[in-house]
Amino acid sequence: MHDILVAGETLIDFIPGSAGPLAEVETFTRRPGGAPANVAVGLSHLDATPWFWTRVGDDPFGDTLVETLTEHGLPDRFVERDPEAKTTLAFVEHDSMADRTFSFYRDGTADTRMTAGAVPDDVLAEVSWVAVGGVTLASEPARTATLDLARRATEQDATVVFDPNARPELWGDDFPELLSTMFALADVVKATPEDLAEAGIEGTPEELCEAVHEAGPHTVLLTLGSSGAVASATAEAPWGPTLTEHPGYPVEPVDTTGAGDAFTAGALAALADGEAVEEVLAFANAVAATATTAEGAMTALPTRAAVAEFRDERA
Repeated sequence: MHDILVAGETLIDFIPGSAGPLAEVETFTRRPGGAPANVAVGLSHLDATPWFWTRVGDDPFGDTLVETLTEHGLPDRFVERDPEAKTTLAFVEHDSMADRTFSFYRDGTADTRMTAGAVPDDVLAEVSWVAVGGVTLASEPARTATLDLARRATEQDATVVFDPNARPELWGDDFPELLSTMFALADVVKATPEDLAEAGIEGTPEELCEAVHEAGPHTVLLTLGSSGAVASATAEAPWGPTLTEHPGYPVEPVDTTGAGDAFTAGALAALADGEAVEEVLAFANAVAATATTAEGAMTALPTRAAVAEFRDERA
């Protein structure tokens, strides 16, 4: 039985052959990507294979993605093919510190056309965790489909995990309002200060966590890049109230693409295992740090054995 459902976009990332502005990059390497897809594959690598609901085009890029998801052990029940829309593409730009920005080709593509009800209530009744991202909130009908899934998951007593994954180039002025709507449906939010700033939420890590709590979620996982992460939970959280931080692990990053998704996969796997919040942060940070030591997003996601080795080396 799959105890976790992940929902959202799957796309092709084009990784540049060199750092610098896209206009000056001459070569790219094609890699499978999309934040929810990365999370789903990350969970599979961590021996917590989820259901994955996504939608790709009935085109060569879609063929590649479906084959890749299958190779990573994900079931294909909710992997949809759209005969009338293309697969989303994203071109990644790296600076000298391996940080990245994205240029999306996503106008009317398959993942924007996800529709409500594709995952039936009987499946939601069988899972304990439902994880969704913010990109599908940027376009209809995927926006309605994502909100519908979260509402029905809540009705079935699943824990809803939400990563805003804010992409300014995809959003209009309604991002803060939609973020507020999604926060009201979510139990756990994983975010960065940059994500929250896009919705006008700013302050210290503690203030950011408190602002998210006030919007509804009982648990906040705030990632701080090389500074680690903070976890905050209210008394409503199943694991009890806490404010915990972990400094992260020092690494020489090769590619930070998908590091946040790796963290989400690690955190979700640890939460599903019933780990204490302190271990959730430590494990998720180790998964993310390990993922930055190789190129690509999905292709760099580590196994449990690799994470254990990484942590042992730094013990």
